[in-house]
Amino acid sequence: MRVGRTSLLWKRLAPLGAAACLVSGCTALTTDVLVNEAGRPRSPVTTHCAGSEWTDNSMLAVVPLPIIGYASPTQEINEIKTNDVLARCGPPERLTNRHVEIDRAWCVPAAVTRVLTLGIWQWCPANVSWEADVTPPPVATAAPPAAPMRSEDEPRSEGGVEEPGS
Repeated sequence: MRVGRTSLLWKRLAPLGAAACLVSGCTALTTDVLVNEAGRPRSPVTTHCAGSEWTDNSMLAVVPLPIIGYASPTQEINEIKTNDVLARCGPPERLTNRHVEIDRAWCVPAAVTRVLTLGIWQWCPANVSWEADVTPPPVATAAPPAAPMRSEDEPRSEGGVEEPGS
């Protein structure tokens, strides 16, 4: 009798375990960290820039033929680049502690578009989030003003010709 209860319990818990593995695996596959620079000390004059937005990260089969496209590798149509995303915060030389992450979790249910197009195209709505610390611009050192010429230093001339020895 004990064997029957154990196998019944196993049959009930197995789908839950499989679902947990599937969900955690999908999360690992759908989240991509482009850059993660953490741990630099933050100065008190630094500002923080953060945000997120939805963007199209659709994919097209390299060989765009129906049905053959399923076996073909895919290429992103709108590639998401770190510098383009962080340009919202300022120039790259002023950014520190950068973090850019792409969440493609909604690409999984949107895979039906690949089925409908016979493997040629897949729509992929992606959520791009970013954050960075922005340092202040460098202070430009101004050159000291030129000293004004004194009247003794000015050359003396009459009629536009300089006299020698004067």
